[in-house]
Amino acid sequence: MEPSAALQSLIDALRALPGVGPKSAQRMAYHLLQRDRDGAARLGAALGRALERIRHCDRCNNFSEQPVCELCTSARRDAAKLCVVESPADLLRMEQTLAYGGLYFVLLGRLSPLDGVGPRELHLDRLVKRACDGTVQEVILATNFTVEGEATSHYLSELLRSRGLKITRIARGLPVGGELEHVDSGTLAQAMFERRALA
Repeated sequence: MEPSAALQSLIDALRALPGVGPKSAQRMAYHLLQRDRDGAARLGAALGRALERIRHCDRCNNFSEQPVCELCTSARRDAAKLCVVESPADLLRMEQTLAYGGLYFVLLGRLSPLDGVGPRELHLDRLVKRACDGTVQEVILATNFTVEGEATSHYLSELLRSRGLKITRIARGLPVGGELEHVDSGTLAQAMFERRALA
């Protein structure tokens, strides 16, 4: 017997989550409908509110409910340093290390020609404008140590170095092929402390 159209729609929607296959999505849907209808209602309402209120910061691309996020407007941050990360999750991991007090730029992706993601798709013109605002002196490249992350870092270093900025890369305290959001805070903090200039 096939699930009803509404149930199948819920299962399909849950499959949009990373790492959730058909069986897991089905188990989640049945759990929410059988055992936690209040939780399902809270989840639906929270998702609706998030979609309605959360946008990308005009300066750094991080998630924000305001046009410019709290990090970008904070007087405590070192505006001379700009850390470039691939995703809002990577920014959060950097913040959790308590090893960095500058500002950020979130690429919302990485260069990946095979997937059709080039410099134009990442809107790197916005990064160049941000990095060349007259305040930023050092750009710290904190892309992941994947093939795409390394290619992105190399491209950005070439793009920004010609504009007279100091370009550094976080150190390889991270495993090759690793992604920032899955690394422990101590390892990530050490990588930040041991960042090096790119020749």
